[in-house]
Amino acid sequence: MTSLPRPEHPRPQFVRDHWLNLNGTWRFAFDFGSTGEQQGWADDPSSFDREIVVPYCPESRLSGIAHTDFIPACWYSRTFSTPSEWGDQRVLIHFGAVDYDCTVWVNGTKVGRHYGGSASFTFDITDAIGPGDNVLVVRALDDLRSGVQPGGKQSKQLHSRGCHYTRTTGIWQTVWLEAVPEVNLHSVRIVPDLDGSRFILTPSLNHDANGYTIRTTLLDDGRDVGGAEAPALNGGAFSIRLKQPRTWSPTDPHLYEIRLELLHGETVVDTVTTYAGLRKFHIEGHRFFLNNEPIFVRFVLDQGFYPDGIWTAPSDEDLKRDIELSMAVGFNGARLHQKVFEERFHYWADRLGYLTWGEFYDWGMDFGQPQAIHNQQREWAEVVTRDRNHPSIVAWTPFNETAGQARNHFEVHRRCIEETYALTKRLDPTRPVNDASGYAHVRTDIYTVHDYEQEIETFAAKYTTVALDAGDGAHYQHSDVSVPYSGQPYVIDEYGGTWWSEDEAKKEQDADRKGSWGYGKRPTEIEEVYRRIEGLTKAITDHLHIAGYTYTQLTDIEQEQNGIYHYDRSPKFDSGRLKKAFAAPAAIES
Repeated sequence: MTSLPRPEHPRPQFVRDHWLNLNGTWRFAFDFGSTGEQQGWADDPSSFDREIVVPYCPESRLSGIAHTDFIPACWYSRTFSTPSEWGDQRVLIHFGAVDYDCTVWVNGTKVGRHYGGSASFTFDITDAIGPGDNVLVVRALDDLRSGVQPGGKQSKQLHSRGCHYTRTTGIWQTVWLEAVPEVNLHSVRIVPDLDGSRFILTPSLNHDANGYTIRTTLLDDGRDVGGAEAPALNGGAFSIRLKQPRTWSPTDPHLYEIRLELLHGETVVDTVTTYAGLRKFHIEGHRFFLNNEPIFVRFVLDQGFYPDGIWTAPSDEDLKRDIELSMAVGFNGARLHQKVFEERFHYWADRLGYLTWGEFYDWGMDFGQPQAIHNQQREWAEVVTRDRNHPSIVAWTPFNETAGQARNHFEVHRRCIEETYALTKRLDPTRPVNDASGYAHVRTDIYTVHDYEQEIETFAAKYTTVALDAGDGAHYQHSDVSVPYSGQPYVIDEYGGTWWSEDEAKKEQDADRKGSWGYGKRPTEIEEVYRRIEGLTKAITDHLHIAGYTYTQLTDIEQEQNGIYHYDRSPKFDSGRLKKAFAAPAAIES
């Protein structure tokens, strides 16, 4: 068994044979005064006084450091050498994610800088490396309280509190090297066309080149079932038709393998493997359809936190297990909440047939600062571009609960949401967009509300008027800054959140005890929890016009104790009883 942490290929939708994982033990230094560059650390990291296990953030126990106070700047260093078989190919360094502002030097040469705490990025380091050992230095700057960078659920206070948790700073996903030819395949956009029984591919090269061809082979369980060949033209699209198409769905998550080859004349100069699922997700009126059949969205809120790794799953198996735990209690997918999940999570969702809404970690940005909006839109574009080939992602959610920003900066908020909606549609016109989940819609394909009411009858009564012909009163509206409902799929994409801990229930109900937190008055016995979950969910599934739900949440997280599972993923409830409630037939599907 390998001791390398997170050894699996981090980008399963774009795989080459020649790559090298750089995870493991690195040298590390805190830079609380943000003076490391002035001290010459980029040229000489010999003074770094600690070790850290990459890709775990320094706040996490798995990193070996577990420093949970604010970290304005930190530095990393290690040596590497490139394999001899890479010859004279170009060498790229990839970062899954670094929070937030990352600068990279190789042998004292600055090779790039990236802003954004969750988007993946790449630098070409060929001209900076030499034979033998090379010195890699990374600096991460992180100013969560500035208002110009997003933070998601990272706490802006010293300690975690309520629904805000331990922070993540610096490297928190895999770092890896890759060898590529001088002219290489940079990316490929894959659009499934179910009605046309085909995949539409748009490959891109790292730069324009004449005399090159792209050859594509479609494989089904290893069998060649189609292909196409076309000139290697940036932005040029072509299609691969299927004679006997097999769809991707939660009941049959079938994936086709695709091999892309870049040829110069008759010589294959670059080969990449990827995969795709043939599926269609669309909206008709107030209903969702998957592969032209109505589907009810039975989601759970997944925030992707781990006791030992914070934002980083301890292992690839942990990512898979979270999906399996969700499906075991009747959910068919998740709203990925206030975090951009890593590509390996989406890979497992693709493999297991698990639907998701991809979301940005926008909490923490101040709409009153133009730089905050610029940072959000730039990084969101990187995220959508990276993840749009995953069949499991069926909608995008760039913002969450922005009513406060709308009240403080109404016109700026309106323009920002409108522009981000349009940006998302330009990057990916194939998926619906939930513009600002919960409270302050501006322009949206899905109308979502958040409701943590714990009294079942009161909860159900709020939605009795939700109907296509009920006029302006056709929805329970949390906020006066939201546009009215206009016939979209209506989803309660946060509800429940019932506060329950066996240990805490045995004590006097004190909301401040150990920081324990959840929604509503904490039940004193577990049967009350079941009654709430069953009753609230039934009020939704029995509604003829409600298209889906998102139950809060998959696991407890630190002091927030309203999960289906404990924070360590151990069982908290009777899974059979929960599954009966969450998987009950929905009226809108009939």
